[in-house]
Formats: sequence, structure tokens, C-alpha cells
Amino acid sequence: MSILASPPSWSADAVERLARDVGGTLRTDAWGPSLSIGAERLPDGAFAAPLSDLGVLSVSGEQAATFLHAQLTNDVEHLDPGVARWAGYCTAKGRLLSTFRYWRDTSAILLTVSRPLAQPLAKRLSMFVLRAKARVADASDAHALFGLCGAQAAAAAAQAFGLVVPAADGASSADGTHLVGLPPMPAGDGGAERPRWLLLVPLDRAAPAWQSLMGASEPVSGAAWRRTEVLAGIPRIVPGTSELFVPQMLNFESVDGVNFRKGCYPGQEIVARSQYLGKLKRRMFAAHGDGTPPEPGSDIVPAAGGEPCGQVVLAAPDGNGGFDLLFESQVAAVESGPVSASGCLLAGRPLPYVLKAID
Repeated sequence: MSILASPPSWSADAVERLARDVGGTLRTDAWGPSLSIGAERLPDGAFAAPLSDLGVLSVSGEQAATFLHAQLTNDVEHLDPGVARWAGYCTAKGRLLSTFRYWRDTSAILLTVSRPLAQPLAKRLSMFVLRAKARVADASDAHALFGLCGAQAAAAAAQAFGLVVPAADGASSADGTHLVGLPPMPAGDGGAERPRWLLLVPLDRAAPAWQSLMGASEPVSGAAWRRTEVLAGIPRIVPGTSELFVPQMLNFESVDGVNFRKGCYPGQEIVARSQYLGKLKRRMFAAHGDGTPPEPGSDIVPAAGGEPCGQVVLAAPDGNGGFDLLFESQVAAVESGPVSASGCLLAGRPLPYVLKAID
């Protein structure tokens, strides 16, 4: 049964309240509900963005970790408090239904997810709880998420909510509020690498959270924040890309989103086979183009013509009339010549990490 057998959904009430609290304008696109606020171009200093296109799953109960360990691509049973990781949730055929950033607090394991996928994912996971002492809930409407870039933004959030600023692979939690580390935005245009975090607060604290952030950082839109994800080379599965990719097609093992030593999970045999049966023929690449960002899941085509060779994973405007993107493609097609997306010729860019060798 496809997770998208029924249309993905999200609650307008909670997102509209967040828009009011931060003074943003709500719009919806292929990535989900998005708030337009502040700059579309990333500033040189610290900045923050309200992330209405992200949702939250909460898995609680005595056997929450054991249950999730048997469902996700990464280790959950041995997840220590204060640690944040990437994980994927696959179909039996090894195709990613979703990607997550997940961590543990005193009462639950929390996972950030594309907001339009949160409700159907919670429903699907709940089907497999069976007799396990675990409860899966879509907690998106109870929370507000913000993206932070720059040490000043994180320091302001930590001071406002009594948190410790965590490292890129860490998480700090107190009184229902969480500051979660993310891979940094790589150095570019002569600038230095910049750290990033997610701030998750109860929805009724969104307004004071935003006020504290605005004292130390500039506001940017959700689309601008998505560009930091692209530049960091981290894939995010959304409705238009769900069930399209095996994790290695998105370099997910190279950002430590797959643990090959853990036990079984849906699609594990296919994911393992992709790892151990030779060189991968498909990978994720980074590029830049001119014009409007292409839609998720839209085709990548050889510039010389022919059949599609890949699909768009994540794309965002660069604030200067162009876009940056991550796309999945046949390796041979990229190596043999330029490719295009939505009629725009793509200029390749290096990824900010080294791909791990396939055994």
C-alpha cells in the first residue's frame, strides 16, 4: 500500500497561527506550506527561518526505541540522549518513504519530517506497532520549528529557553523545547563554514521564540532555508519524491543515515544488496541553474537529448534569479556531459562531503 494512496495533509490552523506569530505570509507549493518573511537571499550574518513545511512525529512508550529500531535505516536502540542522527523509512522494496532527523528526550523519540507526510507516516507506522508498548503520533500541530544559522542565533535560543548549544550531531532538550544540531552550511563565496540548528518549541511559545531570535539574527523565508539544506547536501523526502529512491541513490549512507550492522527493517535486504554488490550506478549530485527552481521529482535530462536520466531531489532559489539543487541521476549520464532540469542547463557543484566507498 502506497503511503500516498490518499493525499498528504496538514492542518492549516496551526500553520496560519505560526504565520501570525512571526508576521509571515503563508503559501503552499510542492514542498509543503511555506512562510514568506524577510530575505529570499541568505545574509552574511546569523539568520533564522520559520519552517512551516516541517512536521514532527513523536514515538513514546516503553518499547519506542525497540519498535523504531526495527523500522528505520539507522540505530535507534543505542541512541543516547543528547545525540541527533539521520534515518530513513523504506518500503519493502527499499525505496525511501521519508527521511528524518531524530533524537531522544525524557519522554519520547522525536523525528522531524516533511509536514505533508507527517500524518500518513504516523498512520503507517502505527499499523506496525501491534503489541509493542509504543505509540506513534503526528505532533506537528503542537509544535513550531525554526531553522537557525550562525552561533548568535543558537546562543539566543539557548539563553531564552535554558538550553545548551549542541554540536552538529547533538541535541539539547528542556521543558518541551529542543535545539538540534545540523550539518553546517559549507564555506562559499569567500566566507567560512556556518553552523546550523533546528529549534523546536511548543506552538504557544512560537511568538516569544521568534522575538528572541530576531534580537540576534535576520529573518529569512522557508525557501531560503531550504537552500541551506541543498548546500549542505542533505536530502529531504517530500510527497513528490516519496518511494522513488533507495538510500544510496541519495548518498544517505555517506551522511550516516544508514547503519549496515543493525538488524532487519523494511527494505533492508535491498539496501544491503545495493551496498555490497558493486559500484552504484546512480548517485545524488549538486548543481546550480538559472531561472525558477524545478519541482521535486521532475526529470533530469541529458542536455544532448534523450530519455530522462534522473530526478530532482531538493531545489531552492538562490536569491539572485537562479537556483541550487540536489538531483539523483545515472552516474554515467553526468560523467558523459551536462544535464538539464526543466529546460535549464545545470552547472555541477561539489558536494560538501566525500562519498563513502561501496564495499
